[in-house]
Amino acid sequence: MTTRYRVEYALKTHRRDQLIEWIKGLLAVPFVLHSQPTAAYDKRQDVLVKMASTAHRRYTEILHDVEDLINDHIAHQRDGTHTRSKLKLLVPSVGVFFTPLLLEEAFEYQDQQRRISSRRFVPPSFNDIRLILNSAQILSLVSGGPLQLVTFDGDVTLYDDGQSLTADNPVIPRILSLLAQGTKVAIVTAAGYTEAKKYYGRLYGLLESIKAAVTMQQLTSPELIILGGESNFLFQLDTSSEYLLRYVERSEWLLPEMQEWTEEDIQALLDVAEKALRECISGMELSAEILRKERAVGIIPTSAPNARKFTREQLEETVLVTQQVVEMSPAARKLPFCAFNGGNDVFVDIGDKGWGVLACQRYLGGIEGSKTLHVGDQFLSAGANDFKARLACTTAWIANPGETVQLLDELTIHSQGQR
Repeated sequence: MTTRYRVEYALKTHRRDQLIEWIKGLLAVPFVLHSQPTAAYDKRQDVLVKMASTAHRRYTEILHDVEDLINDHIAHQRDGTHTRSKLKLLVPSVGVFFTPLLLEEAFEYQDQQRRISSRRFVPPSFNDIRLILNSAQILSLVSGGPLQLVTFDGDVTLYDDGQSLTADNPVIPRILSLLAQGTKVAIVTAAGYTEAKKYYGRLYGLLESIKAAVTMQQLTSPELIILGGESNFLFQLDTSSEYLLRYVERSEWLLPEMQEWTEEDIQALLDVAEKALRECISGMELSAEILRKERAVGIIPTSAPNARKFTREQLEETVLVTQQVVEMSPAARKLPFCAFNGGNDVFVDIGDKGWGVLACQRYLGGIEGSKTLHVGDQFLSAGANDFKARLACTTAWIANPGETVQLLDELTIHSQGQR
């Protein structure tokens, strides 16, 4: 049973996406008006068919109107007046759109997959709308093509949390297909390693598959980079090196703004974050220890046999407390940071994936946000490190590695439909 506590917790601002919730509210009205929960007792045989047809029409009309509002917002963006768009008034948290969203066409596709219009008891859900938005973004990218860069998160996007990209992962042939088409690929991950060997340990299935494809001349000059620590360590594919990756010096890829981040400011911010994390460990009696890295600091579970596993609430409390403390510090006025919940740890990184994607775009030839797609699983406003990628490019919000595979298959389907 859903308790009042769980309901109120789920309604907290940091647990919601306001655009999705707003669309969900709009679609709830025709569901209430036109769904037929008593149809099983109705002798008329055409009730369900009529219900589905009417619901489909009303859902389509609403999403068409939302599509128009987004186009109006984009027009305001061009004029520098997006803060006064009607959509901004209705959804104050709405940000930048790099492309239109083909919501009406996306709904037609997802309704065939999920039978949203045919449901009598379950209204259009958060996940329904999330996937419609993903499809709308894919359709827009395909129609405005070509898609030049796809960036991926690592854990929960390409592989299960804490696991590795093994050779049998179904996402690998999809990524190889992107590379074969000339699309550049970047993995922008929170994992902050300074050695190619460690990234090879997490991504060896993909790296070895690319090497084999190059050897058999199935791929010619594929462009793959790994940006670790959100925006701190860059490695480029090099099939001739021992671990198939080459470290790229920061001087070759840092954005001008990132070059202004001094080591003194970086360590000052990490000191503030570490102090806040230690207070969370003490205050909530967490079975945790501090892990300090070159460009990050976080808490990880202790190895003690009687250590208690972190609860979701403890992880999110730690993120929100640490984020607030760091934001109020002088160090946070000098450089960006990202505090996020990794599922079984909490880390504060220097920079964020917004800067990471921007750095990838520049390093790979100055690719625009409208020609870039970032795929990730963490897009809530707090404790989610993919959220800032929305400032750099178009995005797709997936829930697990299986959805990433489905998304890439959908990209292929729509691309073939354009030919």
